[in-house]
Amino acid sequence: MSVPMTILDQKPEVVFHNFYGITRIPRPSKHEEKIRAYLLEWGKNHGVETFTDDTGNVIMRVPATPGYENRKGVILQGHMDMVPQKNADTVHNFETDPIETWIDGEWLRARGTTLGADNGLGVAMALAVLESPEVKHGPIEVLVTYDEETGMTGARALKPGVLKGDILINLDSETEGELFIGCAGGLDATAKAKYEPQDAPKEGYVRYELAAKGFQGGHSGMDIVLCRANANKAAARVLLPLLRDLGVKLADFEGGTLRNAIPREAFATLYVPADKVAEAEAKVSETAAEIKTEYAATDPQAEFIFKPCGCCGGECKCVPDEAALRFVRAVLACPDGVDRMSDAMPGLVETSNNMAMVRIGKGEFSVKSLMRSSVDTAKDYLALKLESVFKLAGAEVEFSGGYSGWAPNNASPILHTMVEAYRELFGKDPKVTAIHAGLECGILSGAYPHWDMVSVGPTLLSPHSPDERANIPSVQKVWDFLQKVLVNIPEK
Repeated sequence: MSVPMTILDQKPEVVFHNFYGITRIPRPSKHEEKIRAYLLEWGKNHGVETFTDDTGNVIMRVPATPGYENRKGVILQGHMDMVPQKNADTVHNFETDPIETWIDGEWLRARGTTLGADNGLGVAMALAVLESPEVKHGPIEVLVTYDEETGMTGARALKPGVLKGDILINLDSETEGELFIGCAGGLDATAKAKYEPQDAPKEGYVRYELAAKGFQGGHSGMDIVLCRANANKAAARVLLPLLRDLGVKLADFEGGTLRNAIPREAFATLYVPADKVAEAEAKVSETAAEIKTEYAATDPQAEFIFKPCGCCGGECKCVPDEAALRFVRAVLACPDGVDRMSDAMPGLVETSNNMAMVRIGKGEFSVKSLMRSSVDTAKDYLALKLESVFKLAGAEVEFSGGYSGWAPNNASPILHTMVEAYRELFGKDPKVTAIHAGLECGILSGAYPHWDMVSVGPTLLSPHSPDERANIPSVQKVWDFLQKVLVNIPEK
């Protein structure tokens, strides 16, 4: 009887063994203390100079291999944190539990959670370079930033003068065969309003739960171009006719969990007039069917559950009818998805918004969004549109965490080196492009404007969702490519 393959059986072994070690360490954003300690210990055990800067980024250094001392210094860069997403029926604590992996043909996956290949595989590849005597290279530094996924905090905090190299190879892109030389900037928006809760009706109403679930979700930068459904939008679309036409009362609403993940689930609690139950159930079925038909290709597993539920177990409250309608209409009207495609680079999203998290309950209404654009003025215009929607709904909007994109440099010397290396290895040219996700390169260049930068990585699908998976053969290709690049780094 054959023994099932595991992550430790995959090639290149040095990369997958390091990634396995990383999967055993809890590392959700804002909780990087364990992975930071792991990296420091790894450096100590491997005789690698390893330290943290004064904010918490981990930096490692190894000298050039003999004969390569005159090469320009290279910084291999990734981030230590991961997006903590899981399926509703998966029991997992991201602050204490390791990620459990399994092999699905040529794909590496996790059991009901995000895999953390974004960016654990990139970090593992950098560690593999440091420990592999057969890899020839000039001076190498590794920069592992923290809290990339919720604000690029580590990249923002990096000070000039800490790193010595001239070339930065970011290992956080997600399509093998593509070299990224630009990325979108971002801006967070939070809309908030207060309301005075009302007592829920005690008679003549039936308490119901609405669940919109089974949506694919995904990375709000990489996957936004796929035009998948937003569970918050879908749930609001079902809710509107119930509140507007049938006298249904809204108790609460909760959808989405992370600013950079397309919402996969949304839930609401309602009070339905007893004499309107049949109409409400029919209307939910009708609207749900419309949504499922429209998104049959992108979200085939989407489902809507509308069922009676018991008492809340305490003092039940509702949103006043007029406020509930304003809030749900604002959610429906809020810009979401692709706003504009790039004129400069066909197929690339220029500007988008992810209406990521909606909360209504306990006297507060809030919506958190993440806007992205490679054009700062277009990002500002989208922010103006979003602010206008919520102002009309009586909410105030705060913007934070803004950063500019990384402008492409087609004349980059390291880009030329990498294109030549790829052609020699694989007999074809890589695609040179930009990405609609936020890479740290744009922020890092503020502290190190002289860096020549390119981003590369293995093929990942559905990052930021429990469907995240890494293509195993692509890891080998990127590993071979990285070695080829390092041996061809130009002289100082």
